[in-house]
Amino acid sequence: MTDVMFAQMMIPHHQQAIEMADFALAGSSGASPEVRALAEQIARAQGPEIVLMQGWLRSWGAASGMPMGHDMTGMMSDADMVELERATGPGFDRRWLTMMIEHHEGAITMAEDVVQRTQNPDVEKLATAIVDGQRREIDTMTGLLA
Repeated sequence: MTDVMFAQMMIPHHQQAIEMADFALAGSSGASPEVRALAEQIARAQGPEIVLMQGWLRSWGAASGMPMGHDMTGMMSDADMVELERATGPGFDRRWLTMMIEHHEGAITMAEDVVQRTQNPDVEKLATAIVDGQRREIDTMTGLLA
């Protein structure tokens, strides 16, 4: 059950990160080259992870949707997403970096939790990779905000 819930929650979490990355990659954002490169990296990493977790859920006979009543740490509200999509230039960069740091911190919390509780080596391997990769990206984003 722990592994199922992790996948059911991490898939939409990753999907939102990719949506945020797409905003940065849109020409209208005026995102800096550094933010655009980071957005590409995030989308490249998280897309295949979504596919992997969807496959797990199918193989486990579990629903692909997230169970109701579960809040996910680091998820942006609809209003946050609208605000981000409308931002441009340096204001976009600052807002995107700040939001993505918070988003990544939420993913790290979920991944660290499942590492402590899973018995599945594949789940543990992915969760550990999420923690490591997103910590590195947070370091990069923090540097860009400085």
